[in-house]
Amino acid sequence: MTIRTQTLATTAADGTVLLSHVALPDGSTPVAGILVAPEWWGVVEHPKSVAERLAQAGFAAAVMDVYGDGKFTTDAATANAWMTDALSNPMALMDRCARILADFAALPEVDSARIGVAGFCFGGKLGLDMARLAQPIKAVATFHGNPAPIKPAEKDVFTASVLVAHGAADSMVSMQAIDGLKDELAAADVRFEIDVYDNAKHGFSNPAADARAAENGVDLGYNEAAAVASWDKMVAFMRKELA
Repeated sequence: MTIRTQTLATTAADGTVLLSHVALPDGSTPVAGILVAPEWWGVVEHPKSVAERLAQAGFAAAVMDVYGDGKFTTDAATANAWMTDALSNPMALMDRCARILADFAALPEVDSARIGVAGFCFGGKLGLDMARLAQPIKAVATFHGNPAPIKPAEKDVFTASVLVAHGAADSMVSMQAIDGLKDELAAADVRFEIDVYDNAKHGFSNPAADARAAENGVDLGYNEAAAVASWDKMVAFMRKELA
């Protein structure tokens, strides 16, 4: 399938311009949309590749630029500083997500009633928190995501369905944290599924994870088997939930 890419500019409340990378399938009929919430690195090649693969699969997709100005890094200390700063004002961060969502939903190629979020690491938290705050999304898929809640899910507020892909060898997000998410979602009557992939470390879906680990001395690792299986599961999940 032929796809096209463009930049979506959103203005945050403080005037920062958020430059999200958009990938669209050819065609004139509006299609289901997926926001890609990236890892703490920002809008690097991996989330752009995710958006383009989603467009190849028939979805409209956009990589959310929550840091602003399209900035990105491969330095873990810088990424951690940016993420920590963003999380220090969670409601402003959620407002940025809401504004990107609204601008993405307004694109003529996007069916605004059928939007999901695919979140990676830090982005997994963003997707879950958007649903926790009743932003208009129908599905959230997380890959090695941070499940810490901005506030616990509430019944009839958190209405999105959830798919979680977690690595059994993840030293950054514990199984205890995933069990806590399971309890949180169950208590709110959220429809969810949690898949745990053997021998998969944090960042298992990102082909650049081994390089980032070596450069930064952090415990990341790409796992091709887990990456392929979780991707296929996510695409099937989004096709079902955004039908």
